[in-house]
Amino acid sequence: MRPPSILRCVTAMTLAAVATLAVPATANAALLATPDVPLANQKAHVQQFQNIATANGGNRRSTTAGYTASVTYVYNQLSAAGFTVVRQNCTSGCTSGAGPNVIADWPGGDANNVYMFGAHLDSVSAGPGANDNASGSATVLELALTLARTNPQMRNHVRFAFWTDEEQGLNGSEFYANSLSSTERAKIKGYFNFDMVGSVNGGYFINRISSGVGQVLKAYYDSIGVPTEENSEGAGRSDDAPFNAIGVQTSGVAAGASRVKTAAQVTKWGGTQSAFDPCYHRACDTYPSNVSDTLLNRAGDAAAHALWTLATGAPPTVVWSDTFETATGWTVNPTGADTATTGAWERGDPEATTSSGAKQLGTTVSGSNGLVTGRLAGSAAGDYDIDGGTTSVRSPAITLPASGTLNVTLSWYLAHGSNSSSADFFRVSVVHSGGTTALFTQAGAATNRNGAWGQGTWSLSAYAGQSVRLLIEAADASGASLVEAGVDDVTITQS
Repeated sequence: MRPPSILRCVTAMTLAAVATLAVPATANAALLATPDVPLANQKAHVQQFQNIATANGGNRRSTTAGYTASVTYVYNQLSAAGFTVVRQNCTSGCTSGAGPNVIADWPGGDANNVYMFGAHLDSVSAGPGANDNASGSATVLELALTLARTNPQMRNHVRFAFWTDEEQGLNGSEFYANSLSSTERAKIKGYFNFDMVGSVNGGYFINRISSGVGQVLKAYYDSIGVPTEENSEGAGRSDDAPFNAIGVQTSGVAAGASRVKTAAQVTKWGGTQSAFDPCYHRACDTYPSNVSDTLLNRAGDAAAHALWTLATGAPPTVVWSDTFETATGWTVNPTGADTATTGAWERGDPEATTSSGAKQLGTTVSGSNGLVTGRLAGSAAGDYDIDGGTTSVRSPAITLPASGTLNVTLSWYLAHGSNSSSADFFRVSVVHSGGTTALFTQAGAATNRNGAWGQGTWSLSAYAGQSVRLLIEAADASGASLVEAGVDDVTITQS
């Protein structure tokens, strides 16, 4: 993990970062189907990275022979296991002489639904990086090899990534993320990051624990009785950040870096009130002395739980869907309480607007129509945006099956200018027999946020057997801010 002293501004990295993805109600069944990621194999990979560092000046910095040898090791392991593997040269933004990213795809699964698992492969120049980040690289590598050995039926596509130049500023992952076309970005439904997962005085941290993909990881730790916390120390400091910036939902596992474990955390997890990793970015970050078997083992099994839960098995059954190409009975201002004076929700073909970047997207996810706030562009970007308060639109009644895991998935965006605030928002709710429950809220902020399609999935299993409606709201509640929102391709599934 890179040091906080070079932490970049991540205010633009919130797009879809807290969208929630459904966690199967049958989590225990999913765990039974999930194979073990062998700790012995994870440890063997860490040992190999230690050997590489020892043979190459004591480190695996991205510009060194130690890094090149690490790339070769990972590439050969994955190629032999049947992956399609590429070395992606970082042609802009990386340190001069930095080695490539390694990207590996497992065949099969829906190529329009991709889940990625990644870790940075480089170390700092001060040491071999056994915990930071041979532990994460070993976990992702052995996860991939476990997938190859077991060869399950693939529902969704899975991709693995080993990043270069993370310690110099997240450069390899940022190059990859920014090189993706908008179409390829939309295909990535979740990115899981593994950075420092074996700290010897460690804790159990999950990046963006409240996100849907974060909740999938949390479900594993819950199942073994291990409490978890939000990874606040690592926020914006590892390779999940560039994915957040392009609207991909992210999470990941970490065990802590230089921050001191609190007394409450000692009570919760054991250890001492000292740094989670006493050798963070130091020459003593060596194997085996600076890697915890217990934390490493659990990180691997949490990763496997996420992969098997989200990407394997038979595809779910579509219960209800709407692409908005025809009118299906959505109602604008269904309760008569909307306060917006312009920019009301409407179904149609949106016209693009720009103001310091894209604000209303002129393209939809599929077809030509979507749900948008103020479809027309006007002569200025603010002519038909939301003004004066809240606008809402509600779906027709949807009868949910009485059993199974029920999820709703939709594509969405929220765009606003730097004159926005947290009073502005985009929200998805479900209207059910007991009232209205918010599934997801994205608040505005006093920063410029350009429009970009993201995707979220939320559980409706609590409302099985009921007749429900979906409620979409967007608001300009902070005064003169420029706010636009859009929704497309809503689907409810049963699995």
